[in-house]
Amino acid sequence: MNYRNEYERWLTDPCFDEGTKAELLALEGNEKEIQDRFCKRLEFGTGGLRGIIGAGTNRMNPYTVRQATQGLAAYILSQGGAGRGVAIAHDSRNFSPEFAREAALCLNANGIRTWLFESLRPTPELSFAVRQLHCMAGIVITASHNPREYNGYKVYWEDGAQITPPHDRNILDEVAKVTEFSMAKTMEEDEARGRGLFGVVGTELDTLYLKALKEQCIHPELIRKAAPEMKIVYTPLHGTGNIPVRRVLMELGFTQVYVVEEQKKPDGSFPTVACPNPEDEKAWTLALDLAKKVDADLVLATDPDADRLGVWVKDAHTGTYISFTGNMSGMVIAEYILRERKADGTLPENPALVETIVTTDMAKALAADYGVALFEVLTGFKYIGQQIRRFEEEGSFHYVFGLEESYGCLAGTYARDKDACVAVMLLCEAAAFYKLQGKTLWDAMLAMYEKYGYFKEGLATVTLKGQEGACRIRQRMEDLRTRPPVSFGGMLVRAFRDYQADVRKDLVTGKEERTGLPTSNVLYYELEDHAWCCVRPSGTEPKIKHYFGVKGNSLEDADEKLERLKGDLLETGK
Repeated sequence: MNYRNEYERWLTDPCFDEGTKAELLALEGNEKEIQDRFCKRLEFGTGGLRGIIGAGTNRMNPYTVRQATQGLAAYILSQGGAGRGVAIAHDSRNFSPEFAREAALCLNANGIRTWLFESLRPTPELSFAVRQLHCMAGIVITASHNPREYNGYKVYWEDGAQITPPHDRNILDEVAKVTEFSMAKTMEEDEARGRGLFGVVGTELDTLYLKALKEQCIHPELIRKAAPEMKIVYTPLHGTGNIPVRRVLMELGFTQVYVVEEQKKPDGSFPTVACPNPEDEKAWTLALDLAKKVDADLVLATDPDADRLGVWVKDAHTGTYISFTGNMSGMVIAEYILRERKADGTLPENPALVETIVTTDMAKALAADYGVALFEVLTGFKYIGQQIRRFEEEGSFHYVFGLEESYGCLAGTYARDKDACVAVMLLCEAAAFYKLQGKTLWDAMLAMYEKYGYFKEGLATVTLKGQEGACRIRQRMEDLRTRPPVSFGGMLVRAFRDYQADVRKDLVTGKEERTGLPTSNVLYYELEDHAWCCVRPSGTEPKIKHYFGVKGNSLEDADEKLERLKGDLLETGK
């Protein structure tokens, strides 16, 4: 693609509106920015789109949204799904409502019914809606926890999970056929409504969604006992979580929930944070200040589309607040569910936990302790959703809980994507359970470390932007693939998994076997002393990600091993 020719075409083609042309004209003289906007087409990956908002082929705008939707429409029509239609939701980001409407009208112009939420909703509620409304597919407009300049477009299939093979590749192929923006259809909303194609989803679905959440509650009576003494601080970080999170906590009986007022209102500019990511400690400043003022037991934050939950917990012994990783909060919830459901006889036959390959190995020890089957999948919650569907189709296992290290988990099968709303509910229920015993969630976490081992994990990302960065990422993966190191952090590599080649090689015995998971550009190293590391390019950002985990004899020992492993991984990546 000749970026300059494409830029000039956008300035003259009647397909593009005057506002778009004015935005592009203002860039004249800024050749670097023009090149970045037009050097390529915004890639529709195996999950959808994600990019910076703005005019251009490499940006999120109404034209790239229509282009992607036209490809999706072609695939839905090929599957006979026009009548079943598509549910569409959006978060609080800038232009999210507009992009959601553009997607709906493009589908309508192709004769496909849509159900568009009347206002912003959490991503997991979209997953729930696809199943509840018996849709063929779903779309959510969100860039999750990315910086404010981003937006995105995620596609779900009829089971409520994000698209997986073969649908992801088939949709990608159809999108690739839409080579001109003029090929993407659209229509006026009044006409779409008149033809019965444009439907609106209101608050009635919210009530059904909240009911499904509360059905995951195990001991509501404990909440009512502990609630008068429990204080919870919560921030939606200007996103979609405020109403559903506060509502479910209120309906279960939590009476002392303090919301960070400055971050309560949905705002796609995210004025109080540089990045609305609960994994970023800088996003917690206001919430922790409020927690100290009210002496909160725990502090919670959901990301803009409310599928990820961040947690800080008070240490009653020191009075300080401790940050929980997604692995830690996920393990506390998982243990609470398994222990309490086993005790009251509600744990199903053939129960199963599902985690991604980069999630804590403590899950393996926990599952073994409770006699629960544990399944590992590739990174991405869509693969956890895929396992739920497989269990149901085969009648083999009963899904109980799934988690990934990146602050996402799901209890129950009402949805097929991670849900921060249900995570908030169950974590607060667990906190109430321990409160009645004079303990905190940090006490519970320490007890798990003592019982199962001091498992600790980390993530280090290296950002490499532009075409040069993309080349360096490819070279890094190729070097690690063809010349795998013999050790990391002073720990020998015992086995090496290349998920792109679908092979696991035991470096001690020389035995090779298949990984059993879908093909993906992911490398995984099994180290001695229960340590591991994993490297993969990000699917949504110009980054290469390094995941790693250790098992220590104490918190201090685990921290030391983790830092040594991290340092070695980053050094080999230079």
